[in-house]
Amino acid sequence: MKGKADTSKKGDGRLKAGGGAGKRKKAAASGKPKRPPSAFFVFMSEFRQQYNAQHPDNKSVAAVSKAAGGKWRSMSDEEKQPYVDQAGQKKQDYEKTKANFDKKESTSSKKAKTQDDEGSDKSKSEVDDEDGSSDEENDEDE
Repeated sequence: MKGKADTSKKGDGRLKAGGGAGKRKKAAASGKPKRPPSAFFVFMSEFRQQYNAQHPDNKSVAAVSKAAGGKWRSMSDEEKQPYVDQAGQKKQDYEKTKANFDKKESTSSKKAKTQDDEGSDKSKSEVDDEDGSSDEENDEDE
């Protein structure tokens, strides 16, 4: 058939979702600390418990989120302040944890790098010469 694409294989023309989930798993597996929640998410964790206690038959995440968002928007800055303070404290804790993690990562990567360097008795030029080609041979070909 002229003008039509071959669609015999399933899924070829479809776009694949980005690898966001894989990235999250990779970060969690490496022991990297989780980013701290914002003030809204600190509020949301408390609100979710209250909402589920008042509405035990509700299974909809969307309904809880919608109610929480509405309440958060209607709150004054004074009412939000305890959540902002908690989020600030969690952020400070995260910064300390992340600094310790980064320090450990940099020292472990330096150790690994020095072990790799010590493992080879050959110099860089000897490694380059092993591929069998030299700059002189490449110049003659041109």
